Parts: sequence; C-alpha cells; structure tokens
Amino acid sequence: MIIKTFMDVRALLAANIKTGRRNLGLSQEKLAELAGLSTQTISDIEGCRTWVSDKTLLKLSEVFNVEIFQLLAPTDENEKKAKLFLPQRIRKLRQNLKNDIDSRLDQFFTKK
Repeated sequence: MIIKTFMDVRALLAANIKTGRRNLGLSQEKLAELAGLSTQTISDIEGCRTWVSDKTLLKLSEVFNVEIFQLLAPTDENEKKAKLFLPQRIRKLRQNLKNDIDSRLDQFFTKK
C-alpha cells in the first residue's frame, strides 16, 4: 500500500490499534486504563475521528510493546481494513454534509 494521504495514515493507526487491542483481549476501557487515556480517546482513535499526539502514540506503543512506527505501519490484515474503512468514512461524511445543508436550507426557506 502506498500511503497517499493523511487519512490513509489515520486509517492504518485506527486499524492497528483495534487489531492490537483485540489480539491482547483488551476492551477499549482496559486499553484506556493501561495507557492512561480516556475510553473516548480510544474510541475516537479506532473510529478514525481524531489524530493523536506524540505522547499518546508513545503511551499506546508502550502498552502494545512495539515501536511507535509500528502503530503507523501497514500490515497485510490492516491494509485491507484501512482501504475498506476510508470509503465508508467518506460516504458517512458526505451524508452528514448533505443532511446539514438540507437542514439549513429548510430553516432558511421556512423563516418568514
């Protein structure tokens, strides 16, 4: 996989964190506890809704006992997951945008 965009990196990180967590048999809550992070942060990372700081990457790499770059590197399994995730995320963003525009137009035209 050639990483072309920031979203590619984010999708790979999300897939790697989720796979690593599941391989260790950890819930999001337990991973958050071990890393000293909130459960919402873990959920947002796995859901590709947020980026992480260098400190967060370090905490997660320590929990998984890997180098930081390994959290960002493609694997055969996660490359497929990341490729599937991006189109779903884009469709969801487009639908949310369309809904927001429709809602605002409805408000604009119903005002008197």
